[in-house]
Amino acid sequence: MPEFDEDVVVIGSGFGGSVAALRLAEKGYRVRVYEAGRRFADEDFAKTNWNVRRYLWAPSLGCFGVQRIHRLPHVMILAGAGVGGGSLNYANTLYQPGAAFFADPQWAGVASWQEELAPHYATAKRMLGVVEHYPHTGPVERIMAGAADDLGVAQSFRRAPVGVYFGRPGETVSDPFFEGHGPARTGCTLCGNCMVGCRVGAKNTLMKNYLALAERRGVTIEALRTVVELRELRGGGFAVTTRRTGAWGRGTRRTVTAEKVVLAAGTWGTQQLLHRMKASGALPRLSDALGRLTRTNSEALDGAVSTAVDEAAGFARGVAITTSFHVDARTHVENVRYGPGSNLMGLLATVLVPGDRSLLRRLGALGGAVLRHPIRQWRLGSLRRWSERGIIALVMQTADNSLTLSLRRRFGRHVLTSSQGHGAPNPSHLPEAHRAVEAIAARMTRETGVPAFARGSWPEVFGIPLTAHFLGGAVLSDSPATGVVDPYHRVWGHPGLSVVDGSAVPANPGVNPSLTITALAERALSYWPRKGETDARPAQSSAAH
Repeated sequence: MPEFDEDVVVIGSGFGGSVAALRLAEKGYRVRVYEAGRRFADEDFAKTNWNVRRYLWAPSLGCFGVQRIHRLPHVMILAGAGVGGGSLNYANTLYQPGAAFFADPQWAGVASWQEELAPHYATAKRMLGVVEHYPHTGPVERIMAGAADDLGVAQSFRRAPVGVYFGRPGETVSDPFFEGHGPARTGCTLCGNCMVGCRVGAKNTLMKNYLALAERRGVTIEALRTVVELRELRGGGFAVTTRRTGAWGRGTRRTVTAEKVVLAAGTWGTQQLLHRMKASGALPRLSDALGRLTRTNSEALDGAVSTAVDEAAGFARGVAITTSFHVDARTHVENVRYGPGSNLMGLLATVLVPGDRSLLRRLGALGGAVLRHPIRQWRLGSLRRWSERGIIALVMQTADNSLTLSLRRRFGRHVLTSSQGHGAPNPSHLPEAHRAVEAIAARMTRETGVPAFARGSWPEVFGIPLTAHFLGGAVLSDSPATGVVDPYHRVWGHPGLSVVDGSAVPANPGVNPSLTITALAERALSYWPRKGETDARPAQSSAAH
């Protein structure tokens, strides 16, 4: 057998990569994790999202924050960056999908997924410290319950399951989750800035569980290393080449070899690397299904904003997401908040315009609203205490729509682009979202006695939806003709390479996908043999190659 620098290299440290790091270390493997983002201590996070160098991700501009923003022709993507991946800036919201997700034709015939994943969901919930029902009530929670009642769907209203240590606010205690083997924790203060980065230490990020425990077992995590090449070696194994994130030129490149590689760089990072390696011939047997069934969770980000401030005080108090309801069987709506002072995302908000009109008519509707009510629109558009007088509505669907991603050359380099894919066209707006935010605005007016109005987003005006849950493109399947990874998450044609992040998720879950990504990773890693033992997983057939 050839000598390798590592047994396993894990690319990415989010919900899939962190599971791989811990479970493989427990099975005796030498593991190295590469993460393109930086490592954060609690006090390193931005105090508000106006501190763009600590909040936004733009390495070429010297910004090494937690919030990535990517743009494709058909969608704008919000993602995470840093050691801990999306757990650093996600809304610590951990729903389990309904039956429609598990019954999607893309993978329903492979296994009885709802039953098979049940024990792994339980493990994921325990590891992520899920509190099944958010325990506090304020004006936002009352408004959401009222809006559900007004829409005739009160029975669907529920408190969100969240990964937060509540304890006593501001009080630090020794690890309450892993018999003292994890880091100390501090009780949640309901500051609302979960998605900017939890400076309190209450949010159950992956650095508080999987990654902390993995490092205790000897896993090496290298931050600020971007993987630029993943190449199969002639005698088996892989060469992984990285460079220092944000650096120019080849001087900072390093290459290590590993017998196996786990790719968990998030849907954007994983797809980008696989597409480039397929084009270069470094991974020559990748399935032609790469890029297909890329999902956006059929999402929209709209909201409701009050025209005044003082009467709406308290909207920013709580964790990021606390409640939800279903407008209909496939459309799920959650309230979202930022804490006081974190008003940067208000730059994306504007007039709610009918999405089924042409661009010219949408712009006309926007201009008409401003001309008819200039003072109102000025107040609504003001960023002053924006987070304290509004409710963001995150709307998700289990609808079967998708994009297909591919490479194109731009300015001498390969970049990802999108086209409409399988199923219905990826929606540029959701009428159900408009119904929800109009009901929320009406309830907000009744709750506060101050006029409030539904709001949309600038990208939506131009026919580009926003998603915080970019999924698929390297999906699980029973054949390389229909997906990129097999039922054990091994890449078809390159079984020493596994994909265990959101890019393997084959359908729109219609809820926040973090718990599902974690459960799928737990399942995938449960099939790995201990180091030195025989692999019980069936070999891929030669026809798959």
